[in-house]
Amino acid sequence: MAGNATAQETLFALREQIARLEGKPLPAFVAAEQAKAAEDPDDHRTKIGQPRLPLGIAPMDTALEGGLPLDGITEIRTFLMRDAGAASGFVLALSAYLKARDRSEAPVLWIGDVVSTQEAGVPYAVGLKQFGLNPEDILYASPRKLEDALWLAETAVASGALCATILEIRGNPKHFGLTESRRLGLRAKAAGRPLFLLRHGAQEEASSAFFRFLVEPAPASERRLPDESVLGGSIGHPVFRLILEKSRNPAPLSFFLEWNPRDRQFSLALEAGETFSFRNPPAHPGARLPASADRQDRPPVLGSVVAFERAS
Repeated sequence: MAGNATAQETLFALREQIARLEGKPLPAFVAAEQAKAAEDPDDHRTKIGQPRLPLGIAPMDTALEGGLPLDGITEIRTFLMRDAGAASGFVLALSAYLKARDRSEAPVLWIGDVVSTQEAGVPYAVGLKQFGLNPEDILYASPRKLEDALWLAETAVASGALCATILEIRGNPKHFGLTESRRLGLRAKAAGRPLFLLRHGAQEEASSAFFRFLVEPAPASERRLPDESVLGGSIGHPVFRLILEKSRNPAPLSFFLEWNPRDRQFSLALEAGETFSFRNPPAHPGARLPASADRQDRPPVLGSVVAFERAS
């Protein structure tokens, strides 16, 4: 009986995927299950029994088909290394949100390879409180080799003793490909624990992650006072620009997500302001001034000029 139920659920999932690819209405069973899930937003499982973490934002939860996987890999990447702070902040916000929602006392393990540590630094204990975490909530490890970091990530996820595991990698290293990603995904699936794959300055590549976000910094809104008025010239909660690159949606989706560390809640940033990136340059960048040619800090010319007599 259990095998027949599993096969039937798999069949329903395949029918839903085919309907989405063909742009047709969802089957009646799937529509009924989605309506049931909407009536019970606290349910952490999807129609096929997969545990999910809903973010509490209807457009995002719909795009994520119920939320982030609690037994799989979610990839967060940046295109430029200078955006490492935004991606790291988003991962910390996800960790704090997960701990608050599940009321978990288990710590979060952050595994950073040496290259990422040299460029992006390590989590700052005082700064963790700005994202709703305590210093004792984060365990940090920095193996010398990438192979050791992968082994530690597999062991940590398989143990099931952690609230979540964060694996931080820079770029697209040769020794971390689809095979290693699948192995991590199987460990997470068996243990029922989430793994956040944090990649700085990386290109898109095949992986076993359920979803992949491209994270970019975004301007924060002004701080709101208790009476809902805005304090002019102030800086409010952090805002992240998220581009959902990998999902079953036909096209990437973009969101401005604001994190409230006090309430440990996400919300859509309605007044995030106008931002731009390497993908979306400003329409009117203005005049570009030429670089100064006689700066005082210009290095001196090597050698000395010697006067020679003319040959003729």
